[in-house]
Amino acid sequence: LHMGKTMKEDLTVVAKYINKLYPPEFNVFSIYAELYHNYFASQAKKNAESHLEDKDIYLLLSWVHNFYPKDMRKDHALAMELDKVKLGSLLPSSLSKELENKYLDSEEVAVKNSLSRCLDKEIQRWKEDKEPEKLNGHFQSELLGIFVIQSMYSSQKRAEDISKAVGEELSRRLLKELPAFLRSYRDASEDFKEKSKKHRYYKPILIANINNCWNFR
Repeated sequence: LHMGKTMKEDLTVVAKYINKLYPPEFNVFSIYAELYHNYFASQAKKNAESHLEDKDIYLLLSWVHNFYPKDMRKDHALAMELDKVKLGSLLPSSLSKELENKYLDSEEVAVKNSLSRCLDKEIQRWKEDKEPEKLNGHFQSELLGIFVIQSMYSSQKRAEDISKAVGEELSRRLLKELPAFLRSYRDASEDFKEKSKKHRYYKPILIANINNCWNFR
Protein backbone atom coordinates (compact mmCIF):
# COMPACT_ATOMS: atom_id res chain seq x y z
CA LEU A 1 0.00 0.00 0.00
CA HIS A 2 2.84 2.39 0.87
CA MET A 3 4.68 1.65 -2.38
CA GLY A 4 1.50 2.01 -4.42
CA LYS A 5 0.56 5.30 -2.80
CA THR A 6 4.10 6.67 -3.16
CA MET A 7 4.34 5.66 -6.81
CA LYS A 8 0.95 7.13 -7.65
CA GLU A 9 1.58 10.44 -5.85
CA ASP A 10 5.11 10.87 -7.18
CA LEU A 11 4.20 10.06 -10.78
CA THR A 12 1.31 12.52 -10.54
CA VAL A 13 3.81 15.24 -9.58
CA VAL A 14 6.08 14.19 -12.46
CA ALA A 15 3.18 14.27 -14.93
CA LYS A 16 1.85 17.65 -13.78
CA TYR A 17 4.99 19.61 -13.03
CA ILE A 18 8.35 17.97 -13.70
CA ASN A 19 7.64 16.58 -17.17
CA LYS A 20 7.23 20.02 -18.77
CA LEU A 21 10.56 21.26 -17.37
CA TYR A 22 12.49 18.95 -19.71
CA PRO A 23 12.61 18.62 -23.50
CA PRO A 24 10.25 15.90 -24.83
CA GLU A 25 13.15 13.75 -26.07
CA PHE A 26 14.28 13.28 -22.46
CA ASN A 27 11.20 11.08 -21.82
CA VAL A 28 11.30 12.10 -18.17
CA PHE A 29 7.94 10.60 -17.24
CA SER A 30 8.80 7.27 -18.90
CA ILE A 31 12.08 7.05 -17.01
CA TYR A 32 10.40 7.74 -13.65
CA ALA A 33 7.55 5.32 -14.42
CA GLU A 34 9.89 2.51 -15.45
CA LEU A 35 12.10 2.94 -12.38
CA TYR A 36 9.13 2.92 -10.01
CA HIS A 37 7.55 -0.03 -11.83
CA ASN A 38 10.77 -2.06 -11.81
CA TYR A 39 11.21 -1.55 -8.08
CA PHE A 40 7.55 -2.32 -7.35
CA ALA A 41 7.72 -5.44 -9.54
CA SER A 42 10.92 -6.63 -7.85
CA GLN A 43 9.27 -6.34 -4.43
CA ALA A 44 6.14 -8.12 -5.65
CA LYS A 45 8.29 -10.92 -7.08
CA LYS A 46 10.24 -11.18 -3.84
CA ASN A 47 7.01 -11.51 -1.87
CA ALA A 48 5.54 -14.00 -4.32
CA GLU A 49 8.56 -16.26 -3.97
CA SER A 50 8.43 -16.25 -0.17
CA HIS A 51 6.06 -18.25 2.04
CA LEU A 52 2.68 -16.55 1.93
CA GLU A 53 -0.50 -17.15 3.90
CA ASP A 54 -3.69 -17.60 1.89
CA LYS A 55 -4.88 -14.05 2.64
CA ASP A 56 -1.52 -12.67 1.46
CA ILE A 57 -1.75 -14.60 -1.80
CA TYR A 58 -5.21 -13.14 -2.37
CA LEU A 59 -3.96 -9.62 -1.65
CA LEU A 60 -0.94 -9.96 -3.93
CA LEU A 61 -3.09 -11.30 -6.77
CA SER A 62 -5.50 -8.40 -6.21
CA TRP A 63 -2.59 -6.00 -6.70
CA VAL A 64 -1.40 -7.79 -9.84
CA HIS A 65 -4.82 -7.98 -11.52
CA ASN A 66 -6.77 -5.05 -10.10
CA PHE A 67 -5.22 -2.39 -7.87
CA TYR A 68 -2.10 -1.84 -9.97
CA PRO A 69 -3.43 -2.02 -13.56
CA LYS A 70 -6.83 -0.45 -12.85
CA ASP A 71 -6.83 1.78 -9.75
CA MET A 72 -3.31 3.13 -10.23
CA ARG A 73 -2.49 3.03 -13.91
CA LYS A 74 -5.94 4.11 -15.02
CA ASP A 75 -5.99 7.11 -12.66
CA HIS A 76 -7.19 10.15 -14.63
CA ALA A 77 -4.02 12.12 -13.87
CA LEU A 78 -1.73 9.29 -15.05
CA ALA A 79 -3.58 7.23 -17.64
CA MET A 80 -2.63 9.31 -20.67
CA GLU A 81 1.10 9.31 -19.82
CA LEU A 82 1.19 5.70 -18.68
CA ASP A 83 -0.47 4.53 -21.89
CA LYS A 84 2.69 5.64 -23.67
CA VAL A 85 4.87 3.48 -21.39
CA LYS A 86 4.72 -0.30 -21.73
CA LEU A 87 5.20 -1.31 -18.10
CA GLY A 88 3.80 -4.82 -18.19
CA SER A 89 2.54 -6.78 -15.19
CA LEU A 90 3.84 -6.69 -11.62
CA LEU A 91 4.66 -10.41 -11.82
CA PRO A 92 5.90 -12.74 -14.57
CA SER A 93 2.96 -14.71 -15.97
CA SER A 94 4.41 -18.03 -14.76
CA LEU A 95 4.69 -16.78 -11.17
CA SER A 96 1.26 -15.18 -11.30
CA LYS A 97 -0.21 -18.47 -12.55
CA GLU A 98 1.53 -20.36 -9.75
CA LEU A 99 -0.03 -18.03 -7.15
CA GLU A 100 -3.44 -18.36 -8.80
CA ASN A 101 -3.25 -22.15 -8.55
CA LYS A 102 -2.25 -21.95 -4.88
CA TYR A 103 -5.17 -19.62 -4.22
CA LEU A 104 -7.63 -21.84 -6.10
CA ASP A 105 -6.42 -24.97 -4.30
CA SER A 106 -6.75 -23.40 -0.86
CA GLU A 107 -10.13 -21.83 -1.65
CA GLU A 108 -11.49 -25.11 -2.96
CA VAL A 109 -10.39 -26.94 0.19
CA ALA A 110 -11.77 -24.16 2.41
CA VAL A 111 -15.21 -24.32 0.78
CA LYS A 112 -15.23 -28.13 0.87
CA ASN A 113 -14.40 -28.14 4.60
CA SER A 114 -16.94 -25.42 5.28
CA LEU A 115 -19.71 -27.41 3.59
CA SER A 116 -18.70 -30.55 5.47
CA ARG A 117 -18.82 -28.76 8.83
CA CYS A 118 -22.18 -27.27 7.94
CA LEU A 119 -23.65 -30.67 7.16
CA ASP A 120 -22.23 -32.12 10.39
CA LYS A 121 -23.95 -29.33 12.35
CA GLU A 122 -27.18 -29.97 10.51
CA ILE A 123 -27.08 -33.71 11.26
CA GLN A 124 -26.44 -32.89 14.91
CA ARG A 125 -29.50 -30.64 14.95
CA TRP A 126 -31.66 -33.49 13.64
CA LYS A 127 -30.70 -35.46 16.75
CA GLU A 128 -31.88 -32.72 19.10
CA ASP A 129 -35.41 -32.63 20.50
CA LYS A 130 -36.11 -29.44 18.63
CA GLU A 131 -38.46 -28.36 15.86
CA PRO A 132 -36.76 -27.06 12.69
CA GLU A 133 -36.78 -23.32 11.99
CA LYS A 134 -39.48 -21.77 9.85
CA LEU A 135 -38.68 -19.39 7.03
CA ASN A 136 -41.65 -17.54 5.51
CA GLY A 137 -43.94 -19.97 7.30
CA HIS A 138 -42.25 -23.09 5.96
CA PHE A 139 -39.94 -25.56 7.67
CA GLN A 140 -36.39 -25.38 6.39
CA SER A 141 -32.84 -25.13 7.61
CA GLU A 142 -31.46 -21.63 7.29
CA LEU A 143 -28.06 -23.01 8.33
CA LEU A 144 -27.90 -25.60 5.57
CA GLY A 145 -29.73 -24.04 2.64
CA ILE A 146 -28.70 -20.42 3.01
CA PHE A 147 -25.22 -20.92 4.47
CA VAL A 148 -24.12 -23.38 1.78
CA ILE A 149 -25.35 -21.18 -1.06
CA GLN A 150 -23.82 -18.03 0.44
CA SER A 151 -20.55 -19.80 1.14
CA MET A 152 -20.19 -20.88 -2.49
CA TYR A 153 -21.40 -17.56 -3.89
CA SER A 154 -19.10 -15.40 -1.73
CA SER A 155 -16.11 -17.61 -2.55
CA GLN A 156 -16.78 -17.33 -6.26
CA LYS A 157 -17.34 -13.55 -5.99
CA ARG A 158 -13.95 -13.09 -4.28
CA ALA A 159 -12.29 -15.08 -7.06
CA GLU A 160 -14.02 -13.00 -9.74
CA ASP A 161 -12.74 -9.86 -8.01
CA ILE A 162 -9.21 -11.07 -8.76
CA SER A 163 -9.93 -11.74 -12.43
CA LYS A 164 -12.62 -13.20 -14.66
CA ALA A 165 -10.41 -16.19 -15.50
CA VAL A 166 -9.76 -17.02 -11.82
CA GLY A 167 -13.48 -16.70 -11.10
CA GLU A 168 -14.37 -19.07 -13.94
CA GLU A 169 -11.81 -21.65 -12.82
CA LEU A 170 -13.04 -21.61 -9.21
CA SER A 171 -16.63 -21.87 -10.45
CA ARG A 172 -15.66 -24.98 -12.42
CA ARG A 173 -14.03 -26.51 -9.35
CA LEU A 174 -16.92 -25.69 -7.02
CA LEU A 175 -19.39 -27.23 -9.45
CA LYS A 176 -17.58 -30.51 -8.76
CA GLU A 177 -17.78 -30.02 -4.99
CA LEU A 178 -21.49 -29.24 -4.89
CA PRO A 179 -22.69 -32.65 -6.22
CA ALA A 180 -20.37 -34.39 -3.74
CA PHE A 181 -21.86 -32.34 -0.91
CA LEU A 182 -25.42 -32.99 -2.12
CA ARG A 183 -24.76 -36.74 -2.23
CA SER A 184 -23.54 -36.63 1.37
CA TYR A 185 -26.61 -34.58 2.32
CA ARG A 186 -28.92 -37.05 0.56
CA ASP A 187 -27.30 -40.04 2.28
CA ALA A 188 -27.55 -38.39 5.72
CA SER A 189 -31.17 -37.45 5.06
CA GLU A 190 -32.03 -41.00 3.95
CA ASP A 191 -30.30 -42.38 7.03
CA PHE A 192 -32.39 -40.11 9.27
CA LYS A 193 -35.56 -41.07 7.43
CA GLU A 194 -34.93 -44.78 7.96
CA LYS A 195 -33.63 -44.74 11.54
CA SER A 196 -35.43 -41.87 13.28
CA LYS A 197 -39.12 -42.53 12.70
CA LYS A 198 -39.82 -42.18 16.41
CA HIS A 199 -38.23 -38.73 16.58
CA ARG A 200 -40.64 -36.20 18.02
CA TYR A 201 -40.17 -33.87 15.04
CA TYR A 202 -39.66 -36.54 12.41
CA LYS A 203 -42.16 -35.12 9.90
CA PRO A 204 -41.13 -31.42 10.22
CA ILE A 205 -37.46 -32.37 9.71
CA LEU A 206 -38.34 -34.33 6.55
CA ILE A 207 -40.36 -31.37 5.29
CA ALA A 208 -37.45 -29.01 6.05
CA ASN A 209 -35.11 -31.20 4.01
CA ILE A 210 -37.52 -31.28 1.08
CA ASN A 211 -37.83 -27.50 1.19
CA ASN A 212 -34.02 -27.18 1.27
CA CYS A 213 -33.87 -29.03 -2.01
CA TRP A 214 -35.74 -26.19 -3.72
CA ASN A 215 -33.11 -23.73 -2.50
CA PHE A 216 -30.31 -25.88 -3.84
CA ARG A 217 -32.01 -26.16 -7.21
